[in-house]
Amino acid sequence: MTRTATRRLAACLAALLLDGCTVGPHYHPPHMAGVPANWTEHTATPDEIARTEAQMRDWWGAFHDPLLDTLVADAIDGNRQLAQAGQRLLAARALRDQIRGQLYPQIDLTPAAGIQRFSTTLEFPPLPGADSDNRLWQYGGTVSWQLDVFGRLRHSVEAQQAALDAGIEQRRGLLLTILSELAGDYVTLRAAQLQLGIADRNIHAAAESLQLSRKIYTQGLGTTLQVAQAQAELETEQATRPPLETQVAQLAHAIAVLTGRMPGALEARLTEPAPLPDIPPLPVTLPSMVIANRPDIRQAERQYAQATARIGVAVAQLYPSFTLPLSFTPQASMIHELFTASSLAWSLLLEASIPVWHGGSLSAQVREARAQAEEARLGYEQAVLGGFREVEDRLVAYRNDQIRTETLRRAAADDALALDRARRLYGAGLSGFLDVLTSERATYAAQNLEALGELSRLDDAIGLFTALGAGWQGVALTDTTLPVDAASQHRMAEAAAGR
Repeated sequence: MTRTATRRLAACLAALLLDGCTVGPHYHPPHMAGVPANWTEHTATPDEIARTEAQMRDWWGAFHDPLLDTLVADAIDGNRQLAQAGQRLLAARALRDQIRGQLYPQIDLTPAAGIQRFSTTLEFPPLPGADSDNRLWQYGGTVSWQLDVFGRLRHSVEAQQAALDAGIEQRRGLLLTILSELAGDYVTLRAAQLQLGIADRNIHAAAESLQLSRKIYTQGLGTTLQVAQAQAELETEQATRPPLETQVAQLAHAIAVLTGRMPGALEARLTEPAPLPDIPPLPVTLPSMVIANRPDIRQAERQYAQATARIGVAVAQLYPSFTLPLSFTPQASMIHELFTASSLAWSLLLEASIPVWHGGSLSAQVREARAQAEEARLGYEQAVLGGFREVEDRLVAYRNDQIRTETLRRAAADDALALDRARRLYGAGLSGFLDVLTSERATYAAQNLEALGELSRLDDAIGLFTALGAGWQGVALTDTTLPVDAASQHRMAEAAAGR
């Protein structure tokens, strides 16, 4: 190629790159109209906002339960679903890099050596008397560069980056779900153990009532009906233990699996009775912070960005595409001639593909992409509305369950006092056993309702922290390497093949 031709080609290429424009819409984050300044259930104070921001990284620490803190750390490190999500992120990142690599020249080397044979039955070629066998030595390479004049590849990279970002938010949402499930299972297990303690006290009290009934009967002051009633009450209370024991064991199994262990790995450790965790103070924040922290809202925003970038990909397909193929392949029959000027063979072209008629399919792709982008925008708004509703629901439940639990606590105390008086009167022969039986059942029911009320308050706190999008801020995203190296993969392949 002459110097003048080279300059002209370079000038033409520069004009294409400089004058080329990226077609399609430019992404702008969606704006949700009508976002409230405060929650309807509670107006956040500056102190409450600061406290909630401090709790966002590790809200489970507000329960003041060291074992729960340990289990959360184990789940973050060992949960298999989180590990799967991390590998999906690695795959999405690799796919983005694959698409980004198309923006650069694609270079391949093409060395070759061998023998070629031509047919001798044709008049040309070869010429009469020419040898039909020919040795071939060749080296060289090919370069192909797709010029992204109208931004199709750049929009594709942008779309895949947004998809990767959405995958990151999806993993964060999965993390919040796992932590919420783990904490919920843990407090439910402790509540079941509290109910077991109540059941044991009830069984002990029922046994004492049975002894008292028998004593009164032997003294001629009671009846066999009272003894039978006391016996039935004892057996009824004894029957409440097995379901609670089953619940404790099953919750221990669930917690073990959430931490990446076999179901029975934590049963001995978790079935040891322990009190309920502390109920944390009410976490309160602003609606704008929910938009910034909830992974589902962040994921919906990234999906909208991905859909917007795909509009640009579809629009760019309406415009010409340009490719710059270059091949350089010196060939010779003798190896010592391979590096001479006469052995050179090359080509340099500027290829263009101009869409002319596709039956309207390209325009239909643009309409499809625009509709999908609008769907994603509406999905973002729905995610915001759903997130706000969940926070509002949790706030009202948190406050009302607090009032309910305090009322149940007073009711349990009153029922316990009534039971004590009924037993004293029955022991003195001043009332029937039916009063004792009624008071016992009311007291046991009130105690169980009080325990369940405490559980509801803990569940409300867990749900509120989750609704606020707390818990992922202090957790590393994912490993950047595969879990096994190349040598391990080779050994695994040999083992799978039976070698």
